[in-house]
Amino acid sequence: MSKIKELQDAMIAAMKAKDKFRKDAISVLVSAVKKSGIDAGCREEIPDDMANAAILKELKSCKEQIDTCPAERSELLEEYKKRYEIMSEFAPKQMDAAEVKAYLQEKFADVIATGNKGQIMKAVMADMKGKADGKVINSVVAELMQ
Repeated sequence: MSKIKELQDAMIAAMKAKDKFRKDAISVLVSAVKKSGIDAGCREEIPDDMANAAILKELKSCKEQIDTCPAERSELLEEYKKRYEIMSEFAPKQMDAAEVKAYLQEKFADVIATGNKGQIMKAVMADMKGKADGKVINSVVAELMQ
């Protein structure tokens, strides 16, 4: 099943369950995926990798809301966290630091041997886009260069 179909089915299920908050959170994801599809000119058949990229972008935006929310606004912070949890259900699984390290040592051993961090990051980020968080990749590369 395609990612957009999965999101739409989940949104319909939330509507039937009368869970307005969940429906609204999933609706944001559906809108983001459809917008990216329209922008790329593939309105009908949106590829899963494009959908995943749109979901990750929305997830990052939601995470920024959590990080910038003042501590005294606890009800708003809880709302953001709940929305983040719902959106996380649909995000592609991200690699952790150990998996990234193993992947880099296997596929990019020759590039890492150069010792040029800029060149390494350029090669790695192009290959690992959407598979792992950029901060995790950066810390692993820095660790491997020592």
